[in-house]
Amino acid sequence: MKNKTRKYSARKILQVHWRGAKEFHRIAPKFFLSQSCKAAFEAVTPYVTIFFSARIINELAGLRRPEALKYWVILALAVEAGLALTRYGIARWADPIHSLAAYQEDTVPYLKKLFSMDYADVDSQATKEMLNKIRLNESYVGLGFPTIRSMNELLGAFIGILSAITLTISLFTSKVPQESPLAVLNQPLFFVMILALVVGTALLSGYLSGKCWSMQVRLNEEGTQGNNIFGHFMSLGSQRPASVDVRLYEQQEIAAHYFETASTFRHGGGYETKVIKPGSWYDAFGAALSAALTGFIYLFTCLKAWGGAFGVGLVTQYVGAVTALSRNISNLLTSWGQLEGNVEAMELIFEFLDIPNSMYQGSLTTEKRSDRQYEVEFKDVSFRYPNTEAWVLRHVNIRFQVGQRLAVVGENGSGKTTFIKLLCRLYDPTEGQILLNGIDIRKYDYRDYMNIFSVVFQDFQLIAQPLGNNVAGAMDYDRSKVEKALRDAGFGDRLAEMPKGLDTYLYKDLDKEGVEVSGGEAQKIAIARALYKDAPFIILDEPTAALDPLAEAEIYSKFDQIAGDRTAVYISHRLSSCKFCDEIAVFDHGQVVQQGGHEELLSNESGKYHELWHAQAQYYAQKEAEG
Repeated sequence: MKNKTRKYSARKILQVHWRGAKEFHRIAPKFFLSQSCKAAFEAVTPYVTIFFSARIINELAGLRRPEALKYWVILALAVEAGLALTRYGIARWADPIHSLAAYQEDTVPYLKKLFSMDYADVDSQATKEMLNKIRLNESYVGLGFPTIRSMNELLGAFIGILSAITLTISLFTSKVPQESPLAVLNQPLFFVMILALVVGTALLSGYLSGKCWSMQVRLNEEGTQGNNIFGHFMSLGSQRPASVDVRLYEQQEIAAHYFETASTFRHGGGYETKVIKPGSWYDAFGAALSAALTGFIYLFTCLKAWGGAFGVGLVTQYVGAVTALSRNISNLLTSWGQLEGNVEAMELIFEFLDIPNSMYQGSLTTEKRSDRQYEVEFKDVSFRYPNTEAWVLRHVNIRFQVGQRLAVVGENGSGKTTFIKLLCRLYDPTEGQILLNGIDIRKYDYRDYMNIFSVVFQDFQLIAQPLGNNVAGAMDYDRSKVEKALRDAGFGDRLAEMPKGLDTYLYKDLDKEGVEVSGGEAQKIAIARALYKDAPFIILDEPTAALDPLAEAEIYSKFDQIAGDRTAVYISHRLSSCKFCDEIAVFDHGQVVQQGGHEELLSNESGKYHELWHAQAQYYAQKEAEG
């Protein structure tokens, strides 16, 4: 959103919000029907009360007939009781739908899109910034889907206008007797005058409300940044990874600085000076206009009642109806102005939802070979991340067979993890080809191809769900298979201690009886997850980087035993962990500079592997001497 609002044609506003309504309907299919019924009912109900009150007061001020009063009172009570029951029934139906829609609107459409997008787009900084902006728009002033959710206010205002007109017509059709000095009030000029006052007041009130709204929209960039700062520092003290550092290094002083000086919503901040203070004058002026209109309508209706055009009871009906007419016209204009101010936010949402999947979706199925005999080849592969100029991989040529143990080693930033991302087809090569059994992997069905890989990344994630669901990645799973995977991964003893076995929640986010697991235990669960998938390729991308070299070597050695006939690819910058591998590929500055067995590579004293090996060996020898 920019710092000044743009003007859009009515057609543009309607087109944007028609699509927005259709997108919202996918989130909550019953929303618009339920909220329209509720809005229509709430718009009509006040006029029913006005109507009956006017009849009862009119009778009391006039003939005071007991039978007429009885009729109107009983009818009014019956109708009001019916309206109350109907209101309760509609609320029971519509309110839960509204609450659920309000909860889903800022998560469901975006999560569905993220789950279906190419990983390259999910991982893109531009996508992250776009999604962050969308959510800040929603949290700051309700732009985006929250405004779509309030579109039923347009219907309520429109029905309110029609109801008010229905109750107001007789104000002008009821004539003061000609012999009365007040017969002049029958002149059409008064109708035109009142209509002009009502419409003028409504237009001016709508304009003032629009000004208040536009002031908030113009402050959107500053306001969303203020929300961003506030939200970041508010959560800083409670985040498990950060809370210790905050206390040890007294980083709360940094948070206090931003709360006191940088927050848009602090006392004297941008929201107070640019929205609240000027907006209060607009609100006061609007209230004064409304009071003036009400006073004029009271004067006109009272004079007509005094002149004998109608009973005094109808004064309340006409005053209520005319002022409501002005209010609903103002509400209609205000709602329309909010839709206009929402166009740019909705277009940003559509830009996100319309991000195309550009990765080619092949149709070939990967062979379901019982012998698991696959051959993978990187053929002159080069890669750079989207919207960057630096090559991460350059002219990579490597071939390996399923069933082998391949170690990928090199210093940090040498391209090891990117190599795995290309292998798993999270990204496509910028240049060159990756072949599976001699066929370009882009020709295989995307999901089918991905299913042949089980990967444990360095920054693997476990979720706050039961242990069994974490391993299986599903709600329904083979319990015996999960237990076997956990035992094979070395988690058997810890599993036996779990109070609810596989149904024990990890962490306490969603269950107060959830268990905390150590880093080493979490790694075993992640490895069990890879084993449960039972894919031909199992890849460990430095998931044990936080462990010491001996512990890492122990995990890799055990994993080598349970990998069986699968291909195991180990990525590490610590060479001692991968001595047992059939093949070692040495990466340096995005290229494979050496490939071979441990002894072969170590014997080449001018090679990179020899350099890394002796540098690390010297480091650990020094550590042992110091210890």
